[in-house]
Amino acid sequence: MDTATAGSSSPPITPRADDSPEPSLSGEKVYVAVGREVAESRATLLWAMHKFPRGAGAVSFVLLHVYSPPKFLPFLGARIAAAQVGENELAAYKKMEVQRANDSLDQYLHLCKQGKIHAEKLVVESDDVAQGLVELISEHHVTALVMGAAADKNYTKKMKILKSRKAQFIEQQADPLCKIWFICKGTLVYCREAVQLSHEEMQKCRQSPGVTHYSVEKSTSLSEMWCVANTWLCKSTREPHIERTNSDPFSLTGKENVEESCESYDNFQYVLRELECARKEAYEEKCRREKAERELFEALQKAHASENSYFHEMKQKNELEEKLTAIMEEIESLTVRTDELCAKLQGEREQRMVLEKRGAHSDRIIKDLMLQRDKALREAEMLRAKKGESTATAEGVMQITELSYPEIKEATNNFDHSMKIGESVCGSVYKGFLRHTDVAIKKLNPETTHTQSQFSQEVEILSRVRHPNLVTLIGACKDAQALVYEYMPNGSLDDRLACKDNSKPLSWQLRTRITSNICSALIFLHSNKPHSIVHSDLKASNILLDGNNIAKLSGFGVSQILTDQFKATTTLYRYTHPKCSFVYIDPEYLISGDLTPQSDVYSFGIVLLRLLTGRSGFGLLQDVQQAVEKGCLQTILDSSAGEWPAMYAEQLAELGLRCCRIRRKNRPDLQTEVWTVLEPMFKSASVMLCSLSFKSVSEDLGGVPSYFICPILQDVMRDPLIAADGFTYEADAIREWLDSGHRTSPMTNLALPHRDLLPNHALRSAIQEWLQTNGD
Repeated sequence: MDTATAGSSSPPITPRADDSPEPSLSGEKVYVAVGREVAESRATLLWAMHKFPRGAGAVSFVLLHVYSPPKFLPFLGARIAAAQVGENELAAYKKMEVQRANDSLDQYLHLCKQGKIHAEKLVVESDDVAQGLVELISEHHVTALVMGAAADKNYTKKMKILKSRKAQFIEQQADPLCKIWFICKGTLVYCREAVQLSHEEMQKCRQSPGVTHYSVEKSTSLSEMWCVANTWLCKSTREPHIERTNSDPFSLTGKENVEESCESYDNFQYVLRELECARKEAYEEKCRREKAERELFEALQKAHASENSYFHEMKQKNELEEKLTAIMEEIESLTVRTDELCAKLQGEREQRMVLEKRGAHSDRIIKDLMLQRDKALREAEMLRAKKGESTATAEGVMQITELSYPEIKEATNNFDHSMKIGESVCGSVYKGFLRHTDVAIKKLNPETTHTQSQFSQEVEILSRVRHPNLVTLIGACKDAQALVYEYMPNGSLDDRLACKDNSKPLSWQLRTRITSNICSALIFLHSNKPHSIVHSDLKASNILLDGNNIAKLSGFGVSQILTDQFKATTTLYRYTHPKCSFVYIDPEYLISGDLTPQSDVYSFGIVLLRLLTGRSGFGLLQDVQQAVEKGCLQTILDSSAGEWPAMYAEQLAELGLRCCRIRRKNRPDLQTEVWTVLEPMFKSASVMLCSLSFKSVSEDLGGVPSYFICPILQDVMRDPLIAADGFTYEADAIREWLDSGHRTSPMTNLALPHRDLLPNHALRSAIQEWLQTNGD
């Protein structure tokens, strides 16, 4: 039979081997080459599990996987050469790939465990998978290997040759002592049989560092096998056919053997030199390539950095353009608004000139009309005086809404105790909701004496007079003996001085304004024509505060209209018990029983001293008198109101003590003496409160429209005025600018054509609406 080496060209394809178990391999290790994807090699492993016997003496599997480091790594959708990636990144990627291979091998091991076959895994690394398998077969003396013949998608029933280059390379270059089964889609395609050698020849082949020749009965030709670094290389030149003898497998003489060995050694040395030169050239080429790749990677990085810088600059440019566009739009809008205001100003100026011309011709007519009006007023006053009617309003007695008892019950939820907001001897006060409005309902106590007279007296007085600092009577219900007032959300002055329900203390500005409010209301009552009205029950609990802390007098149940009939009936006032608290009662009224407006002045003095000190009325006169005499007034002032101005505190304390003098004739007149002191304080405190309010709004609320801000003060305007330059300013600021001698515009620095100022009513209404909306 002709023989041939195992490393020669592919031998004739043998028929497919039977898939029945092979008992001859019992107890040995069978290596099964598997890929990283379980779906690719599952059929190969299942074939091996079916092929080899199980149970006692069964083979054990070694699940073999060759890991080949990638030459290119995926990065952001591109592929970058591995030489351009840092060592840490390359090691991390390799660790991830090896872990994935181990995870796949674990699945293969689980499959073997289910088939009751002992198996272990082996992972080796090689730049070339086929070369790595050949080297592993030689190093581990593998005698049985199962691997794939081609991809499963290339399998056909007529397939009888190896389609995979990897399979072809291993079939040619693997150790001839190893038997290899090539599987495709779970079917045996080809089986390479192992060379049958004796034990001595096998050991010699594996231990000899030189060249060893083997004869294989495979073909009629003879070729040489070279074993270099455990890798079998095939020499393509064929030798002439030589007949074998019993003594020498190759039937050659000793001399010919020596010559042939020398020639073979020379050829081998030549091949080694050529390989060394090729290796050096390849290494140099590799170095040049790595250098070029590094330079390319650096260039790519610089280009990427330049691109990022370009994009960043473009983004900044776009943002600046957007801001510039917005600013230009705002300037254009302001320009249009300014032109409109200038046109409106010009129209109003022309209209004013026309009106001035007309007014010059109508002055005499107006004077005549005024004289006629004064005469008519005097005549009307005389008629009202004869009829005993009050002139507090132009229409006389005002209409008071008559309410039914069911309406009062519904508004107070049947006088629910939870809706009660106040209580006194005369009755209780409830918070109600009547006709879509919050109201305060005072229900008089029917068991108290003079209930009906108090009800009638309060209705009579409050139906005749109206004043901003008098509580407004909305309606009345006779059946329930109830009076309906406007609701005052901040309660009474007594509660606020005591900081009831943890309410915020009143500032000294608010206290000054409250003092002026009370004084204004008393002046109005005392100067009522034709007959004065005395409150006679003035105290802190009868002074109510609305949502803006504006003070309003209430409690007119015992008030008196000082008519002639009232003065003549001495028993009506001389022996009437005083209704207000003892500390507020006029001492001279207690002695004489005479009720006069000066009685309210005494009560006003006590209220004034309470606002200064924050103390109750008992012993208050003596304490304030001693502090003033010793010059230590600051020690008894209420510190919760803030730091009182020394001049204001001294003036108010002196005014309160004068109002509380024992003799009525020594007490000051409210209109001529008290109001002249309080009016400047009232104006100053109001300006401060308004400034604080506007400052709080401008600081606390974001997004203030720019045209609400005064260009001079840089604060929200309260009284906007349009100047001759077309710009709007705060009234005080532009007037101070003009009064200081300036003749130019604060904005343009151009000369002003005139010094006239016009109120900007539209802007003022917009500011007030915005403040109300955002202030809530």
